[in-house]
Amino acid sequence: MLKPAIEGKHHIKRSRVKRITLVVGFVFVQAAVLFASAGTFTWLRAWIYITFYVVILAVAGVSVVKMHPELVGHRAKIKSDTKRFDKVFYIIFTPMLFVMLVIAGFDAVRFQWSSMPGSLAAAGIAMGVPAYSAILWAMVTNVHFESTVRIQKDRNHQVVTTGPYQYVRHPGYVGMIFMYSGIPLILGSWWAFAPDFVLIALVIIRTALEDNTLQRELPGYTEYSTVTRYRLLPGIW
Repeated sequence: MLKPAIEGKHHIKRSRVKRITLVVGFVFVQAAVLFASAGTFTWLRAWIYITFYVVILAVAGVSVVKMHPELVGHRAKIKSDTKRFDKVFYIIFTPMLFVMLVIAGFDAVRFQWSSMPGSLAAAGIAMGVPAYSAILWAMVTNVHFESTVRIQKDRNHQVVTTGPYQYVRHPGYVGMIFMYSGIPLILGSWWAFAPDFVLIALVIIRTALEDNTLQRELPGYTEYSTVTRYRLLPGIW
C-alpha cells in the first residue's frame, strides 16, 4: 500500500527538479544572449529584466508547488498527445523570443539604433507585475494549466470556471500578451517591438487554436463558452 504512494512522491520530486533545472537553464540562456548581443555585462536594464524575471518565477514556483505540486512536473514535459499546432507554435515562438533579446542588445547597447528613456523601464515592470499576476492567478486556479495544449485524459481534464476564468476563457494568455509587451520597455529597445509583435500574434493564434480544440474535445467547454463569452478581451474577442 505504501510503495505506490512513495513512488508517486519520488516521481513528483524528480519532475519538480527537472522543471527547476529547465527554468534555471532558460534564465541563464536568456542572460547569455542579452549580454552577448550587447557586448558587455554592464547593461543595467538587462540586469533589471533578469532580476525581475527570476523574482516572478520564484514567486510562481512557490505558489504552484503549494497549490498543485503535481502540476510542476507536468509543466516540464511535452506529452505525446500534445496537439501538432502547439509543437509548431514552440518551434516558432522560442527562437523568436531570442531574436527579440538579440535585437534589444544590438539596439539598446551595441549599436544604439534608437534611444528610449530610462523611465520606461519602470513602465515595463509596471505592466509585468499585473500581467504575471494574472498568469499566476490562472495557474493556481487551474490544476490543468500545463505548458502545452492537449486534452488531459490521464488527469481527468475538466473545465475550470472559477477565479479569472469567470471573466475570460484564457486569462493566462492575457497575462502573456501584456508581459511580453513590457519586455522591450524594460530593456530599452524600440526595435525589439518588431519581434515582440510577432510573439504576441503567435499567442493570439494559439489562443484561437486552443479554444477551438477545447470546444470540440473537452466536455462542458462549449456550455462554458456561452457563459464566459470572450477569449481574451471582454466585449471584443
